[in-house]
Amino acid sequence: MEDGYKHRGLRRQLVRTLKKKGIQSSTVLDAINKVPRHFFFDEALLPHAYQDKAFPIGEGQTISQPYTVAFQSEKLEIKPNDKVLEIGTGSGYQACILLAMGANVYTIEYNQKLYERTRKFLPSIGYRPKFFHGDGSQGLLKHAAYDKIIVTAGAPNVPTSLINQLNKGGILMIPVGDSKKQQMLRLTKVDDKKIKKETFDNFSFVPLLGKEGW
Repeated sequence: MEDGYKHRGLRRQLVRTLKKKGIQSSTVLDAINKVPRHFFFDEALLPHAYQDKAFPIGEGQTISQPYTVAFQSEKLEIKPNDKVLEIGTGSGYQACILLAMGANVYTIEYNQKLYERTRKFLPSIGYRPKFFHGDGSQGLLKHAAYDKIIVTAGAPNVPTSLINQLNKGGILMIPVGDSKKQQMLRLTKVDDKKIKKETFDNFSFVPLLGKEGW
């Protein structure tokens, strides 16, 4: 796979687009500029790789719109070596962005075929999160607690298990709503009895599957 001058130029153009849409974090923008998004696309779709759009990746899933990835990543307020749990590995693009931001990434995927595909693919392009297959709607208790949790699928409610698996001061970013439209929430675990809730724009994600999903 080639990452040539043209691809790097298209990434810089994408970064400019995201800036115009309100993304301000230099850490996020640098990660977007670094990760070769076209590696995640079939050859026939390569012309679309740096458009600010979501695209199908098979198994009823999508690679998220770059703005959505950047928005969630910015609101997570990643610090170097933060322990981050990603719910919904999907294509692996979001995991790569988090790794490029300096996070220690644990990522769990519900779909067996996607899990197998992405687990083999990401190391081949130099990205090595810790991969897990299972019901991410219940988190990943074995390796808890986490500094940050990011959910990349639409949930009907906020799973209690995810809140429980956050460290004190930890942040959960999760889209909550129906199967077509969700509102992005940021939940900060002030302490074991207090959660600070912030609401943001509406987004459209594939459904979160599993016991605490759909």
